Amino acid sequence: MKNRSLRTIVALAVLGSSLSVFADEVITNAMKKYHKPDDALCKKVSGGTASDAEVAEMLKIYEAMSGAKPKKGDDVSWKEKTSAVITAVKKIQSKDSAGQAEFKTAINCKACHTVHK
Repeated sequence: MKNRSLRTIVALAVLGSSLSVFADEVITNAMKKYHKPDDALCKKVSGGTASDAEVAEMLKIYEAMSGAKPKKGDDVSWKEKTSAVITAVKKIQSKDSAGQAEFKTAINCKACHTVHK
């Protein structure tokens, strides 16, 4: 019985560390692909030139990032920051004029990186 419990604990620990690495990869890959390049999708969204499909893609990325755990910082701050960007993208989708300004504020790199990278 002890061996079974120990195996379960070890398996959960391994799974937990794997999920943490996966979550970090989700965030890192999203930043590299959707924020960093000169033609990054977030720049098209913030500039108002993204298609409806591209805005929907951006929303999916931010929703995935919201479920991930950053390298450092607390979960409350992470949820607050990712929720702000998700809300802004949803406003852009619904053609709410406030969405663009909120999106530009929400994707402030330094605000997130200082706390979570």
